[in-house]
Amino acid sequence: MVGREKELRIRFAPGRCELVEEDVDVPSRRVLITGATGLLGRAVFKEFNENNWNTVGCGYRRAQPRFEHINLLDSIAVHDIIHDFQPHVIVHCAAERRPDVVEGQPDAASQLNVAASANLAKEAAGVGAFLVYISTDYVFDGTSPPYKETDVPNPLNLYGKTKLEGEKAVLENNEETAVLRIPVLYGEVERLEESAVTVMFDKVQFSNKSANMDHWQQRFPTNVKDVAAVCRQLAEKRMLDPSIKGTYHWSGNEQMTKYEMACAIADAFNLPSSHLRPITDSPVVGALRPKNAQLDCSKLEMLGIGQRTPFRAGIKESLWPFLVDKRWRQTVFH
Repeated sequence: MVGREKELRIRFAPGRCELVEEDVDVPSRRVLITGATGLLGRAVFKEFNENNWNTVGCGYRRAQPRFEHINLLDSIAVHDIIHDFQPHVIVHCAAERRPDVVEGQPDAASQLNVAASANLAKEAAGVGAFLVYISTDYVFDGTSPPYKETDVPNPLNLYGKTKLEGEKAVLENNEETAVLRIPVLYGEVERLEESAVTVMFDKVQFSNKSANMDHWQQRFPTNVKDVAAVCRQLAEKRMLDPSIKGTYHWSGNEQMTKYEMACAIADAFNLPSSHLRPITDSPVVGALRPKNAQLDCSKLEMLGIGQRTPFRAGIKESLWPFLVDKRWRQTVFH
């Protein structure tokens, strides 16, 4: 379904340019994406925008002209954008998701991950919007995987605790909410540090120096494009079926330690991996991590929802722009 709106556009003619009013098609389904400037948010924005949704994204520190600049801690600004836009769906990607940063800045993290999420849920309820709250596999302690949505959470670190508190807060403030728990993400990063997976690429590429890589924690690297597709599929199913709410899990299905991911990255680009050293001890610095918080995704799969990109294909696409040695480009891609 599309509606018609008037839009001012610049028309160039020989020797002059003029503003003209044109009819444009505007999709009738409206979605608001928070954290639209982040790794996941960019993918979610793109997925909805390219699939016939009227899509508005908001960001804060990195807000660009195409996104609304909104501080989610400003309850008036949040109220105004939601009431002005009247979204059918809100996908809440904004969060402080770095466990070690959360440990160092607990109050700020709690404000964003819990208080802002609760307020967003309340405002979503006010306009009848379906809220998708992005959560994490870190709500589990990693001792008895795989985890179903009904399993009792037991987060080991403050990040997992704030996200679990956020889950409870959104569900208390808006029953028409879906909580989507996901694991470690990667995708088309703006800089390598944006993902705990892509950040390893420099250690892989610069093989003149040995690099210690964690070979203890079991991870399930998941492409943001796949999570974005799941968010859209969930939203579209919800438009037809009001029983779509509650907690869901989505994850890639390739189990890897960081050492194994690094070796897979090296393999994808025909790079050596002999300088990478597996460390099998549990990490002693930083926030505690669950050993294996594998998510059981059968609930979404039963609904016919899901998409999985093979890790080697996804990581090659994500890291290609950051490949330093130009000679490898010829052998890998030509």
